[in-house]
Amino acid sequence: MTSAATTIATVVAAIHRRTGGERISVLYRDADGVRGPLEVDVSGDPTLVALAERVAAEWDAAPPEVDYYGDARSVDVEVLATDADTEEAGAALTVRPAGDTPLAAQARRAAAQPDLCLSRLDLLTEADEAKVRGFMAGPPAKELRPVPVLIAERAASTPDAVALSRGGDHVTYRELMDRSGALAAELHTAGVRTGSVVAVLMPRSPEAVIALLGVLRAGGAYLAVDLNDPTERVHRLLAAADVRVAVTDPDLAVGLPDSVRAIPFDSAAGTTVPPTLPDLHHESPAYISFTSGTTGQPRGVLVPHRAVSRLVADPDWLDPMPGDVFLQAAPPAFDASTLELWTPLVHGARLAVLPPGPMDTDTLADTLAAERVSVLWLTAGLFHQFVAARPQALADVRRLIAGGDVISPAHLNHLLAAQPGLTFTNGYGPTENTTFTTCWVADGPTGGDPVPIGRPIAGTSVAVMDSQMRLVPIGVRGELWAGGEGVALGYVGDPAATAERFLPDPFADQPGRRMYRTGDLASWTEDGTLLFHGRGDGQVKVRGYRVEPGAVETELLAHPDVRLAAVVAQRDPSGDARLIAYVEARGGAAQNHADLAVRLRTRLATTLPAYSLPAAILVRDALPLTVSGKVDRRALPASSAIARSVWNEYVPARDGLEQRLTELWGEALNVEPIGVEDDFFELGGHSLLAAELLSQMQREFQVKLAARTLYLQPTIGELAAQIADLSREITRDDV
Repeated sequence: MTSAATTIATVVAAIHRRTGGERISVLYRDADGVRGPLEVDVSGDPTLVALAERVAAEWDAAPPEVDYYGDARSVDVEVLATDADTEEAGAALTVRPAGDTPLAAQARRAAAQPDLCLSRLDLLTEADEAKVRGFMAGPPAKELRPVPVLIAERAASTPDAVALSRGGDHVTYRELMDRSGALAAELHTAGVRTGSVVAVLMPRSPEAVIALLGVLRAGGAYLAVDLNDPTERVHRLLAAADVRVAVTDPDLAVGLPDSVRAIPFDSAAGTTVPPTLPDLHHESPAYISFTSGTTGQPRGVLVPHRAVSRLVADPDWLDPMPGDVFLQAAPPAFDASTLELWTPLVHGARLAVLPPGPMDTDTLADTLAAERVSVLWLTAGLFHQFVAARPQALADVRRLIAGGDVISPAHLNHLLAAQPGLTFTNGYGPTENTTFTTCWVADGPTGGDPVPIGRPIAGTSVAVMDSQMRLVPIGVRGELWAGGEGVALGYVGDPAATAERFLPDPFADQPGRRMYRTGDLASWTEDGTLLFHGRGDGQVKVRGYRVEPGAVETELLAHPDVRLAAVVAQRDPSGDARLIAYVEARGGAAQNHADLAVRLRTRLATTLPAYSLPAAILVRDALPLTVSGKVDRRALPASSAIARSVWNEYVPARDGLEQRLTELWGEALNVEPIGVEDDFFELGGHSLLAAELLSQMQREFQVKLAARTLYLQPTIGELAAQIADLSREITRDDV
């Protein structure tokens, strides 16, 4: 029995390291029969000896039930299930510890380390290491010169080609260089030098692209500010980046702090061009992009020119051509815009700029058709929605890139079957490694589940390592580290956080190289492709943006009426992630839960970007605690329907149309009850849900609703009146 318990424990340990499962169900077969199923609890990171003791306890509760007539010399362990969603948990997986499968070899490696915790087991053999090391590096980057140098060379060769467009407005490469050069000269006069950080506060437009290039040509690093961010957050970002100069539209300069000099962008500026570019080096800073920080303070990622050039100048996963049309849709403050903005301009292609304002499927489809877009980047959430609703609108797109979250295989296969001429790329990467670290490319339907994140791109290296920073074998989960030319310079003004996340690269040929610790879990397949398995911490992606729930918790705990707070991620009805905040009120504040929830939401809206606002704030008299006194997140109730927490009084539906609309909104938002005067966006709605809900209402009520309907009529009362008017017009036309 002791030998059997040890055998089972070694196999379970290997399964745990491969799947992340903490409850694993197995059958054990030997010459004496079959015993099980044995439910093995792997939680708490036990040693192999302790795990064998847990198995022994289960052994006594599961006597043999049938005879086994197989080879008397064999021992099989059959894995029935784990609590992790993985292809390795199923009745077809049978492990013979003496066999030659990778899993059996890993079980034998585990057996030789009985006194180590499971997370510390070294499962890598010499043969495994040689194979894994062959997967770790992409081809060398061919071009690392600063981006404005590359664009200037392209402009000199094709000055009359169209560089930027929006509708009927066009900007040639000559005009792009003249206007960005004029701004660069003005910035230089204002004191901008190599390494200076210049904020750009402008709506999405060709002029904003010119302004960003002007900052680079002046030698500065740009900080693109999201105009939807609350003023308090904008001031935090400007202070953290030590911004002294900002390029902005005149009407947006009003909210800037006194310490920042505003330079209005003049679209009709002259053509005074600096005689030469400043002394830029490929290590010179190009831009700052802020991400969420666990302490509540956003972290500014400082990205150098070589990281951008490595991404856009000669990508080995994309074939940009002068005849291409790229769409610029991502906010420039979002890391993905790096690919959109500079890839087409470096290659002499055209950059079509999406009109300002919220993006929905109708606006996107109209722009794709009008601009004849051939290369398109979408967040995972928008990709799923667009493929489901408007796949025919992608007829002119030859390369579609998606990322920011897990891609649905069903949506991908639907797209590739509907558009056989299209090539799809799943791009993965943190801001700290400049947009993409790995890419996976497909040009036909695939049965793959999950969709891989691919291989390291040119100029990039990766490593999948355990908690002891040792490489793990193929099939075993570990933390993904990113190295190479894409690694950022660090976090602005935060050397402690930089030292924590950017560590010396043990695999680099050159001294001084660093790797970035992503916090993401991944594993290698046999052919050297990476699979993504989520986060190793609490960080989540919301509509493509990286969010630290701890940052939201910090803001909640800063309120005097909050004693405890926990923020967790759940999936909304459309499948996208959303944040739910659980709050324990302090003292008398617990008397009015709804009022406190409204006050907290109002406060958060002044300090947090819109994408990190919780979809709901649920106030409770008490939150469950662990034995150590911390909030027990696993014990928080799953919120299938969230209670409304908006400022206005609840007004019920007054007729059948309003009642049906409350039902549709409730299904989309997962909120109850919904009043007819409640604002869609205050209830937790966002642009992707708005577009999906709009399509559903049009189908059900047989009316044509404009893409901006929910922005102009965000309550059910207003919306019902519009639908009723449209229905009456249709009836009159029919008569």
